[in-house]
Amino acid sequence: MQNSQRPILVTGGAGFIGSNFVLQWLATEGTPVVNLDKLTYAGNPNNLASLASNNAYTLVQGDICDRGLVDRLLRQHRPRAIVHFAAESHVDRSILGPEEFLRTNIHGTFVLLEAARQHHASLEGEERSGFRFLHVSTDEVYGTLAPDEAAFHEDTPYAPNSPYAASKAASDHLVRAWTHTYGLPTLVTNCSNNYGPYQFPEKLLPLMVTHALQGKPLPVYGDGQQVRDWLYVADHCSAIRAVLEKGRVGETYNVGGNNQRSNLEVVHALCSLLDELVPASQFAPHASLVTMVKDRPGHDRRYAIDARKIEAEIGWQPEESFETGLRKTVEWYLANSAWVDNVTSGAYQQWMQKNYAGRAETNGASSAEAAAANAAQTAARGAK
Repeated sequence: MQNSQRPILVTGGAGFIGSNFVLQWLATEGTPVVNLDKLTYAGNPNNLASLASNNAYTLVQGDICDRGLVDRLLRQHRPRAIVHFAAESHVDRSILGPEEFLRTNIHGTFVLLEAARQHHASLEGEERSGFRFLHVSTDEVYGTLAPDEAAFHEDTPYAPNSPYAASKAASDHLVRAWTHTYGLPTLVTNCSNNYGPYQFPEKLLPLMVTHALQGKPLPVYGDGQQVRDWLYVADHCSAIRAVLEKGRVGETYNVGGNNQRSNLEVVHALCSLLDELVPASQFAPHASLVTMVKDRPGHDRRYAIDARKIEAEIGWQPEESFETGLRKTVEWYLANSAWVDNVTSGAYQQWMQKNYAGRAETNGASSAEAAAANAAQTAARGAK
């Protein structure tokens, strides 16, 4: 078998970004994919239901912390690359329960690196020289920016502020160490805020869509002026493919969408789209549902990505503007209500109640506004 026809091993390929990557890979590259996914709450095999009859796709349910399983998969499939998405990724969940983030994001990455090191040592010739371990990370490892500070670049010092960001920073450092100490050919990508199809509805955009369609409050943390760089998931996936093909071993590449927006600005843009796309909604104008709630602890104020390196070295740029990507995202959720209903289970409702309980206190709101927010929050906690 030629090196280009050997499979890639994707971890976490049933999650939001991972499933979009697997679908894009098979549509564009066409070479085999082995998907190792634990299928936790955020890993949904239905994301990849269209691949049920595709012989190039293999799903293996399992934990990246299971060294024996990882070793067996590497021996059996002899992948030419490992693309590592598997991670606990929700900041709010990391605040309420950090232990699982340390286990999966740090220890899990360690297990994969050790297994990959052994696998790489067993390869010869072009198989050995062509092997890559690509670690998908986040811009949150860099901390927070002031409004007028320059965007994060690849040499920005790490300053993680949440348990999630700290766990991803630790995993990034492990990957770097395994390259410099053991010669494992690795690549790291640090991306900005992703959005698009198949995103679990605990994250901002799908949460707002699902709540707005049901007339529920749209909870926005603090003053809503936290700024993020928004990256459409298909653009992110194309960047990962480009880095895997052309990236220099041992290098880090920042991937951004060139779309800085405040959270409140994003929510209002989404509400305007819903007003247009669902004109018969009894809840329009949907912006009337926006509810300012108490901020989460240690909330980073601003992220921004300087993506000049990936553009200069690899020739990658995002194709979607924020406006085109947001429209595609909202249209997907409107067309896939069954998918949303399936993932918003009882466990999801319990999580929402736990996370948003007690957030009705608003920062700087008038007493009338605070009372309205409190009433809206009570309704949110009681909603099924």
